[in-house]
Amino acid sequence: MSTLSADSILGAATTPAREALLEVTGESTIGDHLGISADGERFVSHLFACTKLGYVGWYWAVSVTRAPDSETVTINDVVLLPGDGAIVAPVWTPYRERIQPGDLSPGDVLPPDENDPRLVEAWSAGDDDDNPADRAVAKDVGLGRTEVLSIEGRDQAAQRWYDGEQGPNAPIAQQAPGTCRTCGFMVRMAGPLSLMFGACANAMANDDGRVVAFTHGCGAHSGAKLDKSAAPQQLPPPAHDTVTIDTMVMNEADPSADPF
Repeated sequence: MSTLSADSILGAATTPAREALLEVTGESTIGDHLGISADGERFVSHLFACTKLGYVGWYWAVSVTRAPDSETVTINDVVLLPGDGAIVAPVWTPYRERIQPGDLSPGDVLPPDENDPRLVEAWSAGDDDDNPADRAVAKDVGLGRTEVLSIEGRDQAAQRWYDGEQGPNAPIAQQAPGTCRTCGFMVRMAGPLSLMFGACANAMANDDGRVVAFTHGCGAHSGAKLDKSAAPQQLPPPAHDTVTIDTMVMNEADPSADPF
């Protein structure tokens, strides 16, 4: 709390400052006088500890001032402020920046940003072709979409999929008996992304219905085989013991029943 250049009259106005504070809050929420802060010429703030529940580390600030050549103290403002160790809410972040993949619920709407670099006009199909004739043909064909993925958007998606849980670095892929490239359940895609990705169509696989990298894999590979230790073992035929005496338990409900 700085007291440099503090106005002596305003610095001594602890009682008027506390009385002003009592007009906005109860006595039980006002703690000790913490000092003063010189905020400007003939402008001082009296600081009081806040004892209000839930406001640990906060303090009351009562600003007082006076006119030149006057000893009359005027209350300027009363506020509750957070101190260095106060518990405060996190900095507000816009909804668009807070939302994460998978957060959308039924009815939620999240339109793309204006001029989103991941999208281009449909006639370009993500290519840098400004040929008016090609553009006219594309419009006549009717792609059904006004926008499609740009090259940048396509590259971002490919990198995200490759680095994610459907890529080669996922733990399940590291121990897979084979890759998706050689799996009979892999469905090929169309377009440039088909060079690296396909879709899984194995109902028993974790990635069923998802895009997977050719270098991904899992234990549900169509060519997976069980190790000999895990395969069903064929037992030898039973042997009749002719050396020791076998104890047979009779059926108590029907003593005449065949024990075998």
